[in-house]
Amino acid sequence: MADDAPADGPDATPADDDRAEGLGGSGVPVVALDASALMAPVEAGLRLFEELDRLLGGYETVVPAAVLAELDGLQAGNGAEATAASVGADLAERAEAVETDESYADDALVALAAAGRVDAVVTNDGPLAKRVLAADAPVIGLRGRNTLAITEP
Repeated sequence: MADDAPADGPDATPADDDRAEGLGGSGVPVVALDASALMAPVEAGLRLFEELDRLLGGYETVVPAAVLAELDGLQAGNGAEATAASVGADLAERAEAVETDESYADDALVALAAAGRVDAVVTNDGPLAKRVLAADAPVIGLRGRNTLAITEP
């Protein structure tokens, strides 16, 4: 998949934009990425964007600003988690940054799903997945060693 992010970095989009046909009106599915998904290439050996390509074909990715802040905080530490967060922050540059009224990453992802601003949330966080499914949105998560699958609500 080609890197669609602008050369100077992703632009933030206000939370109240009309998204009837996906972000940017493209008509392709819009998926929101959680920190756990962005960190999975290091933590689980997942080829995130290749798996999304296989699963969805065309799609757009978004990352809430709260997820970017979470990754920033995690990469400030030491060890494997900091390395995974650093890789995740780099991968997040392929997605469009979006603003929400929520400052906590999980709440921001659930709000995007509940408002219909995204078609699915990509996460490996079990409690978050349950909240997204309860908001009547699909979850894309790790199945097996390094394969993604969709769970419908």
